[in-house]
Amino acid sequence: MEREFIRRLITTIKCGVCGQPYEGGNVTILGQRDDLWFLSVSCSACGSQALVAAVIKEGESPQLLTDFTERERVKFRDLEAVGADDVLDLHIFLKSFDGDFVQLFAEE
Repeated sequence: MEREFIRRLITTIKCGVCGQPYEGGNVTILGQRDDLWFLSVSCSACGSQALVAAVIKEGESPQLLTDFTERERVKFRDLEAVGADDVLDLHIFLKSFDGDFVQLFAEE
């Protein structure tokens, strides 16, 4: 497994002291044996340091479980990801939504 992947993986972990995510540049790989990796990390936000022992197994990616049909998968595959503005728009909509989905989706 590539060392850069391990560094990126550690950036998904948050500092136990301040809660900020670790940065890849602050990860030092100390060693590896089979699936066991030993790392040293330091938090750029608060300066705390930690040792990480992680079991990281290589293998097939888990199969995606979905109830999408092939047609739906193709339709949605290339759409833009949901962004912060989309979430804000939905929040504003839901503040005044009365819960009547029949009316909401009724064809005019």
